[in-house]
Amino acid sequence: MIALDASAFLAFLFREDGHEKVGAILERACLSAVNLTEVVGRFVQDGHDAFHVLQRIINVPLEIVLFGPAEAAWAASLIPRTRRLGLSLGDRACLGLAMARRISALTADRNWLKLDLGVKIEVIR
Repeated sequence: MIALDASAFLAFLFREDGHEKVGAILERACLSAVNLTEVVGRFVQDGHDAFHVLQRIINVPLEIVLFGPAEAAWAASLIPRTRRLGLSLGDRACLGLAMARRISALTADRNWLKLDLGVKIEVIR
């Protein structure tokens, strides 16, 4: 299992550089509901209906992980360690998911490689 960042999933959906790497792991990937919000929001910015986009994404073979109190605590606990890099709530949600499950995180953000969080961080490009 691998935690998928919104940046990596969007690269897959838009067939950007690195999309092949995401496609290869998609069936064993999980995505935080926070990152799902970012992905759907990107399509809404282009004028798409959020619920139509959600219906299409639900058909993709990956696990959507709800963002509850424990996930909120994981993401919040990363603020001091990620502040210098300016990571967003979505970034911390993905990393927190990886830490909670002791799995790798996959992103398009090379800046994450500067972090030492005890989980493997992989970049798609």
